[in-house]
Amino acid sequence: MAIELVPLPLPASADASKFEDFGREVRGVDAGNLSKEELVQIEEALYKHGALLFRDAVVTPSSSIVSPRSVATPRLASTLILIGSTCVQHFDPTSENYGHGNNKTGSTTKSILHPDLKTIPSVPQVQLIGNGTVYDHHGLAEAKLKHPSHHTFHKTVVSPADDEKGVTRYYRWHIDAALYDLNPPKVTTLYGVTVPEGPRQVVRYDDGTGEELEVPLGTTAFVSGKTMFEILPEQWKSVAVRGRVRYAPHPYVWMAPAKAMSTGLGIESDGLELGMGELPEWEEGKVKVLPLLWKNPVTGALHFQVHPCGALELLIDPLPRGASREGALYPDGAHITDLKEVRDILYKMQRPAIAPALVYPHDWRPNDFVLFHNRGVLHTVVGAFKPDQIRAFHQCNLAASDEPAGPSEEDVKKWA
Repeated sequence: MAIELVPLPLPASADASKFEDFGREVRGVDAGNLSKEELVQIEEALYKHGALLFRDAVVTPSSSIVSPRSVATPRLASTLILIGSTCVQHFDPTSENYGHGNNKTGSTTKSILHPDLKTIPSVPQVQLIGNGTVYDHHGLAEAKLKHPSHHTFHKTVVSPADDEKGVTRYYRWHIDAALYDLNPPKVTTLYGVTVPEGPRQVVRYDDGTGEELEVPLGTTAFVSGKTMFEILPEQWKSVAVRGRVRYAPHPYVWMAPAKAMSTGLGIESDGLELGMGELPEWEEGKVKVLPLLWKNPVTGALHFQVHPCGALELLIDPLPRGASREGALYPDGAHITDLKEVRDILYKMQRPAIAPALVYPHDWRPNDFVLFHNRGVLHTVVGAFKPDQIRAFHQCNLAASDEPAGPSEEDVKKWA
């Protein structure tokens, strides 16, 4: 029996024409007892639509890991599907580590991620995130959670008066990935255990455009990497299809002293990053150099998938033989090492796709379970909570057993 896929409700701000294929609510299945056939359909739907929502799901961390002998489907490798209290499929028998490494987030105190994640002791692939103090939670006697806020990460912040009015910002647009040594996860799961109620907030871009977006309290905002590529002008599509990004070693430690832009889309170039000699020990062979565009394994679409905060260098291949050079950018290729220039280029390419009309802000309900294609969308934490507003979510992803596939030779010929 086919599962039912229902389009997600879009806010009035959204350009519906850009969301025709994005996001579906999955209905008509017993989330605690999925058949092999249903799992295959969910797999296909995930890659076609980027994000899937299951309402009223029952998900426990203790059911997160199953034997590597479990039934697997090939393309959904490197993730855990956490649907129901008993039905969990581990889709890559060779992947066992959380996307940033098991039991690493708590010990790497210099990492910018350190305050945000609390590992579930019995299931290190699952993180507890949220706000406020949570007691007796799956082996955690007491967990003091802090919702990431732009006040601790952005170079500029909204005023206390605006805070009181519900004005806020995107925290950090990103992909879930260590970006050093471990491969980017293919899928991330988010499960709303405790979802506080409160007035809606207004995201202010504060970048001179005057753009704003009204959002639910504590939303997770998503943008499509496919759309991010498709709306680029032709000369920038050519750069994207020929480009690769070299990430900093231990990027979350490297960026920790720096401050982000007001849109949450990258770091201000003030020279505050740690020097290479100040980082934890690192190896050149573990540094990640990844394509700007990642190829969807089901649709074949190209998704612009770059974590702008961790980018260190850009490498652009020359135009292929026979390609028109008229109006082309970097026709002979380039290796760009000036950090400000790297950031300026990426910002120019990525900023159009976070315009209010292209953002899906999910309105969380208790027991919402969202599964999203981490190699096809970017997302961000949004907003701010008061100390007494308790929010508890489970987040799970697994470092993949392979790197993302970039554009094919045919893709390069088409777009370069």
